[in-house]
Amino acid sequence: MSHRVCPWWLGYFLLNPWRRYGQNPAKILAPHVRQGMTVLEPGPGMGFFTLDLARMVGASGRVIAVEVQSKMLDKLKRRATGAGLLERLDLRLASCDSMGIADLAGTVDFTLAFAVVHEFPDAARFFAEVAAASKPGASFLLTEPTGHVKTAEFDAELQAASEAGFRLADRPTIRRSQAALLKRA
Repeated sequence: MSHRVCPWWLGYFLLNPWRRYGQNPAKILAPHVRQGMTVLEPGPGMGFFTLDLARMVGASGRVIAVEVQSKMLDKLKRRATGAGLLERLDLRLASCDSMGIADLAGTVDFTLAFAVVHEFPDAARFFAEVAAASKPGASFLLTEPTGHVKTAEFDAELQAASEAGFRLADRPTIRRSQAALLKRA
């Protein structure tokens, strides 16, 4: 699998409002996110899903957005401030080796990993970190772009997720994506 990280400047293209017609965050996330939840979003980029997540968790919830590129986080922070949602976000700059989320042990209700696991150098470590942060029964929506990640690679990710303690609950349909809804044992 390729482990190249999406260049920061491409984040502007990923924010394109036309993207919402094929990958509407509210529609994708509504079955999984409720007010008061703690949500983990590794690789949020400039926040295509993040602001919708912050609205959905409400004032009593929080979204932990973990990114390896400071320029992505800077733009996300500006967007969240403009939308009046910054207080619901915990923005974290991670290293390539670890997301640095050990302090979240057993607190996360839902994780969204949208088109990001293929960018991690070690998928097994990624899933182990998410599993440690997740509550028992927590949901995890994993998607990968069909243009970048082949079926065999996605299957290998699902195997790594299983070894970390997640079970496959559903295979939702998301445009231009391979997707799996996972549950923490």
